[in-house]
Amino acid sequence: MRRRLPLGCVEDIDRHGNVRIYYRAKGAKKVRLRGTPWTPEFMVAYEAARSGAPKAAQAGTTVGTWRWLCTKYFGECADYKLLDPRTRHVRRLVLEATFKEPVAPGSPRFFRDMPLSKMTADAIEVLRDRKLAFPEAANARVKAIRQVFKFGVLKKHAQFNPARDVPYIRTGSSGYHTWTIDEVRQFEKYHPVGSKARLAFALLLFTGQRRADIVRFGKQHVKEERLSFTQHKGRNRKPKRLVLPLLPSLRALIDASPTGDLTFLVNEFGKPFSDAGFGNKFRAWCNEAGLRHCTAHGLRKAGAVIAANNGATSRQLMALFGWDSIRMAELYTRQADQRRLAENAMHLIEPDDLFANEGKLYPNKG
Repeated sequence: MRRRLPLGCVEDIDRHGNVRIYYRAKGAKKVRLRGTPWTPEFMVAYEAARSGAPKAAQAGTTVGTWRWLCTKYFGECADYKLLDPRTRHVRRLVLEATFKEPVAPGSPRFFRDMPLSKMTADAIEVLRDRKLAFPEAANARVKAIRQVFKFGVLKKHAQFNPARDVPYIRTGSSGYHTWTIDEVRQFEKYHPVGSKARLAFALLLFTGQRRADIVRFGKQHVKEERLSFTQHKGRNRKPKRLVLPLLPSLRALIDASPTGDLTFLVNEFGKPFSDAGFGNKFRAWCNEAGLRHCTAHGLRKAGAVIAANNGATSRQLMALFGWDSIRMAELYTRQADQRRLAENAMHLIEPDDLFANEGKLYPNKG
């Protein structure tokens, strides 16, 4: 269960009975935080206080060390502060975990105190390879370290970015499972039209958008049978505005389903879903339909596969799904093109007179 307040926060009641929230760290002055806990505005102030207020926690941090640069990154990097609160929290955890890594097994020295001049590509490979059992976690370390050094080079705290020379681990994984047509039909059979599950399913499949977007869709986003919105992911750094036709199939399902006032999807309390809350609920709906290996994101991938197989070009996929890079779109179009080309050319492998000369090809037959 989520804590009522973020770690280190306390409530004080002033003489007028007003509740005030402060961030308090041992040995440091408390910092007033304004706004509603867990909102993006509040979490920005919380991260700033957490990075700048606890002087005692930073005691012993030597200028020019790995922890020193990370602390600078947390407190000063605009790109970091513009990340979603959840993404910012996860990145901080990833980086802080590197502080506790010993330089070598059994060594009394830790990476947190390593001078930046010693943070070479080899050193970063050590941090990556300690997560080899969890390739995605290993790659998350490399990605986070790259961003810290990118900031460091920009602010002239570091001479170069050694993490650029450290490759990601190739996992061989294609990511989330892509739904098949049979799995789509199975979900539809279990969750009938008019159910909340079926509406959520339709919003995911017939818009091709992420769960963070579809939980925010409402009547206010529809005008002249078009869905207009700014994608939630990257909205603070690189906002992407999309206008998509509202498919007749989706319009029919929305009209046949109970919806909320501001969002089409609401939870059991009549409130909009949170991103995580919807993810958990959709997980349960998939389980009920016997599709334990299927996910909301896998349905987005299924939409891309269906569109590509129906002849969508890479540029069309980019427009539909809001991708900036053509590389992702070409992943789907190449697969679709391979299938179509193979179906059209497979007969060319077989010579016209293969069976006419069967006796010569297979002399022992019969």
